[in-house]
Amino acid sequence: MAEPLVSIKDLKMYFDVPGKGKLHAVDGVTFDIMPNETVGLVGESGCGKSTVGNVLIGLLKATGGQVIFEGQDILQMKRKGLNEVRKKMQIIFQDPYSSLNPRKAVSTILSEPFQIHHMAHGESLQKKVKEIANSVGLEDYVLEKYPHELDGGKRQLVGIARALALGPKFVICDEPVSALDVSVQATIINLLIEMQKKMGLSYLFVSHDLSVVRHISNRVAVMYLGEIIEFADTDEIFANAHHPYSIALLSAVPKINFEKRTTRIVLKGDVPSPINPAPGCRFAPRCPIAQECCKKKSPELQEIAPGHTVACHFWEDARSKML
Repeated sequence: MAEPLVSIKDLKMYFDVPGKGKLHAVDGVTFDIMPNETVGLVGESGCGKSTVGNVLIGLLKATGGQVIFEGQDILQMKRKGLNEVRKKMQIIFQDPYSSLNPRKAVSTILSEPFQIHHMAHGESLQKKVKEIANSVGLEDYVLEKYPHELDGGKRQLVGIARALALGPKFVICDEPVSALDVSVQATIINLLIEMQKKMGLSYLFVSHDLSVVRHISNRVAVMYLGEIIEFADTDEIFANAHHPYSIALLSAVPKINFEKRTTRIVLKGDVPSPINPAPGCRFAPRCPIAQECCKKKSPELQEIAPGHTVACHFWEDARSKML
């Protein structure tokens, strides 16, 4: 069996909140990403999924844990080692308007990765810029434009071209289509799939759109208040989710099947504060099948089938009681 390209082990990211304590944005997250695989990371806003991506790429310094990339813990690396790793790990941001420098033309933006890493200059640089732009479907005239002169789809294509410029192995896609029209979303998703096959990429695809995640991901991790609460192959998650939160989340996905009607599960209660979280299951205050022990003992991820893990004390009863 192939070794994971990325292994995330007990990753923690806490933020100090003056006068209140620590906000547990990411709390003990563990999972692997295999070569040429796409892992979807889903959950409602504020669950910590984008923070995971920012920690992996080094935009935030982790509070604890390990991120093993090609056998090395990048959280312990010195600057020189990190510079080499950054050629192989890149990120596509959610909002291409704010992530692209408005004072620079597209050609300059796409030149920077090569210049920073001293990989090309002069005519060679211009040739590489044109090649990477054309590979994602950008026409030559776009290279002389500024970000504000482009529509949202083309701006995101510039962001993708910049991320792929150095030939990375691992790309974090942080909600790359959520700010785009549906027709443009399809173009971007198909491009990501095509570039993955062509370049042998692995993706961490962060999104709250479950339909998009189902289309692009090999496996899916469901996150709630800083913790992974279920992880399985994509088809298994969508057909046979066992955590009450996953079941409720999937019930909100629109379905085109008029013969088999499904009822959307509306969760009641308030989301607990991630600041100094109380003992027990973090989903318990909103869980329709929670019992007294759920408020006292935090459930651990357990394998209920090959490759399918769930963090719930009563996962065996969840589907029968909620569906």
